[in-house]
Amino acid sequence: MTDKATLQILANHFRAASEAMAYTLYRTAQSTFVKETEDFTVMLVTPDGATFSVPLDYGATWYPGLDYGPGIRAIGSYEDGDICFTNDPYAGFVATHTPDMHMWKPIIVDGELICFAAGHIHNTDMGGAVPASLSRTLTEVHQEGIRFPPSKLYEAGVLNTEILGIMRTNVRQPDQNWGDLKAFVGALNTGERKVREIIAKFGVEAVKTGMQDMLDYGESQARELLRTVPDGVYRFQDYCDEDSLDGHPCRLALKLTIDRDEAELDFTGSDPQLTSSLNVPTGGNPRHTLMLVGVYYILYSLNQNLMLNMGLTRPFRCILPEGSVVNPTFPAAVGMRSLTCGRLRSLIFGAFAQAIPERMPAAPAGSSSIVNVMTTDNRTGRRIIAAIDPIVGGSGGMPWRDGTDGSGADGAYLKNTPVEINEAEVPIEILRYRLAPGTGGAGRWRGGLGTELEFRVFSPNTRITIRNRDRSRFRPWGILGGKAGVPSGSVLNPGTGRARDLGNADFVIADPGDVFRIVSPGGGGRGSPLDREPERVLVDVQRGFLTHEQAADDYGVILAGDTIDADATAVRRAEMRDASANGAFFDFGPERTAYEATWTPKAYDTLSGILFALPVEWRFWVKHRIFEALEEDGDAGDGTARILEAYEALVAAHPQMRRALSA
Repeated sequence: MTDKATLQILANHFRAASEAMAYTLYRTAQSTFVKETEDFTVMLVTPDGATFSVPLDYGATWYPGLDYGPGIRAIGSYEDGDICFTNDPYAGFVATHTPDMHMWKPIIVDGELICFAAGHIHNTDMGGAVPASLSRTLTEVHQEGIRFPPSKLYEAGVLNTEILGIMRTNVRQPDQNWGDLKAFVGALNTGERKVREIIAKFGVEAVKTGMQDMLDYGESQARELLRTVPDGVYRFQDYCDEDSLDGHPCRLALKLTIDRDEAELDFTGSDPQLTSSLNVPTGGNPRHTLMLVGVYYILYSLNQNLMLNMGLTRPFRCILPEGSVVNPTFPAAVGMRSLTCGRLRSLIFGAFAQAIPERMPAAPAGSSSIVNVMTTDNRTGRRIIAAIDPIVGGSGGMPWRDGTDGSGADGAYLKNTPVEINEAEVPIEILRYRLAPGTGGAGRWRGGLGTELEFRVFSPNTRITIRNRDRSRFRPWGILGGKAGVPSGSVLNPGTGRARDLGNADFVIADPGDVFRIVSPGGGGRGSPLDREPERVLVDVQRGFLTHEQAADDYGVILAGDTIDADATAVRRAEMRDASANGAFFDFGPERTAYEATWTPKAYDTLSGILFALPVEWRFWVKHRIFEALEEDGDAGDGTARILEAYEALVAAHPQMRRALSA
């Protein structure tokens, strides 16, 4: 076993190697989405696939618990100079949608495999039915671009030009993809060089032992933090606005059980797999990294000296029903799994908020829309496809400060692209890019503001994809008296006679002169708004974050210009306190409150019992028919009895259902 001092020194060296890999990729990539937005990862991985070191300064934060084992084992044997890759979400569940190209390179010393340098980049496009390859309208993975099972891109240092040619033939921007892949290869080579330097300094055995001890230490840190959480069972549910285009809400349910230094996350009660691309491909892995991102964020917030590695996942176990939205069966579409992952984070935060309310924030925005544009440059005739910006909403109000504006737990690692770079690389005119006033949920600690982006296009048939559009119906919730954040919005040609509300549509065709606007949600507020110091409210008004009317309506602060009317404020706040006595722990906003008058936990339990008794191919269809039956009834309270009636009517009308059940 490595002593603690040496272990920390080794961890620092490995992190430095990871940072060097990330910096190499960041500085040499070609696409805006990698070189500016930083949607990539790099990591060091044990011979059996456990991630043991990741950078902190660059790239995505979802993957410290990623298990490369299935991909590694699919290759079989390795030799010096190999570089393997896959983007197939169903090939070992390493990649999680087709644009994510995962690669790993063995580091072999004196004939012995010591570890792998690994990671992924998000390709702007991998072919498929729509530009950028992702849309909730897609119904099967075959529509989401070309897939490569685990294969060798380089064998003993020699590029497989045939497989590269297949890729280039099937994507919309082949030079851009290949440019990013070459940068990725450079990053893996940097990782190999750095690890060899560490081995030269400490020796092979110390490095091999240190890797495993780092995983054990990460596990012990996670267990130590879990012991500070009260034992108990905590239930929570949250919703994606739509399970398909113009569909019905997608429910995610969690029963969190804390037992000393272990936790079980039971997602039973979550919706069946969808005939849209919001499914999360986990293969039922009880410690799949996508299911535990919210856990990483909580643990790291509680102890920023954590060793971020796969050891953190060991105290946790997820129950993921087969054929559900969190464990779909092939060939379910999965491209928009990041939308659902955003809701999974809110789901986990909501459960932990009940366990440790003094340490948890309100809900983050829960929507990190990625705007991509495919258009033609009228000056050159060249077709361009590029990511414009991640439009990330605000984080929830914290226990000690306001939520972060325009960023937060949903995608703080996604960097914005400067306006000048966007306009230089893409023929559009950005008209507005700012924090969205008044969007943060009111609270003692205000929710972070959302972001607003507005741009004009100049070419016919300009195709705009906006993946992860959500939270235009169900708001980010507030806690402990804080109010829910303001929903998101998306409009084509705002303020004109041709204005069209796009809702959660994630694909739109624009023509010359059309203007596209998107506003992300604000984070939920934490604590009563009436406890916020009037001086803070005044500063928000002066900064343009609130209007005078919002200061009075949401916070009870009466302003006369830039002066607080203390007497009027005291009277107004006293009236508001009387009206808001006995507030609930969560504020979900009026939309969810009205929805759950019919769709109570009991009603959803009844629906889940029906759906999961059916074969997978029947579940989504039956769910929609039951929803339609209840909508015809209107608002009639708890829907449990009507769900059963609707199901019996379906069985009577479709005897094939009985045969499917008996089969």
